[in-house]
Amino acid sequence: MPLLQVRDFPSELYDTISMVARAENRSIPQQTIVLLKTALNISQERKTRRKAVLREIDSISINNTDKFPPPEKLTREDRDR
Repeated sequence: MPLLQVRDFPSELYDTISMVARAENRSIPQQTIVLLKTALNISQERKTRRKAVLREIDSISINNTDKFPPPEKLTREDRDR
């Protein structure tokens, strides 16, 4: 199994992980792995969701775009409020 060593680890972060590990009845290495897995999964889920949303936006076809007011006009109206 690979070994991960982190230098200059902030003591307040170590203390927080230690407290959470104690509350969850885990060792500090076990809790660190759980936290890293959780953080990485959230990151992957966000990327997956973002890609799905962008694909959905790309699939929308907008017709009659000439009926929309120019952006400058909308900006001026918004600033005048």
